[in-house]
Amino acid sequence: WPNHATFETVVGVILTQNTNFNNVFLAIKNLKNMSAITLPFIANIDLDVLKECIRASGFYNQKAVRLKTLAKNIEKEFTSFKAFQNEVSREWLLSQKGVGYESADSILNYACLKDEMVVDRYTIRMLNSIGVEFTEYDETKTFLQNSIKDNIDEAFKLLNTKELYVVYALFHGMIVEYSKRVKKDGNLDKFLKD
Repeated sequence: WPNHATFETVVGVILTQNTNFNNVFLAIKNLKNMSAITLPFIANIDLDVLKECIRASGFYNQKAVRLKTLAKNIEKEFTSFKAFQNEVSREWLLSQKGVGYESADSILNYACLKDEMVVDRYTIRMLNSIGVEFTEYDETKTFLQNSIKDNIDEAFKLLNTKELYVVYALFHGMIVEYSKRVKKDGNLDKFLKD
């Protein structure tokens, strides 16, 4: 990543909903055993075969229908994944069944390399632990994006990049890693030293 911003990333985002990523990894491995995970492959795979491939991800009946429908809608609206990456809007993604704010922003940031910050349960938990609470997803996202932009020169230097989407993605990744480590051993100081 970001050289791996492929349609497989979109598949991963949909499959990750309401499950552990280890289960998603198994589902993606099953799909890869059949073929490269591309837009045409997912749009044209038999629905029952898709269901079996992604069974490990949980809610596989629902996810298979939503994933296949999303792939067909992308082909219909954009014709190719490259065009989708360049032209898709957050509003279009949010209009797709099964794509909420977190999934839309994940697809935009990780698959389309757009300047969108992802807010997830780890983000909410981290902010709550320091006394910052919001009731709306977009309020949280705006707070984080503005905080990063207020310190963007330092972030660019620290992360050796000039791309805002990279800063957002890496920041989100650090939040996830922080949340997992602190939940596991409760040691914030150790995490900060690492």
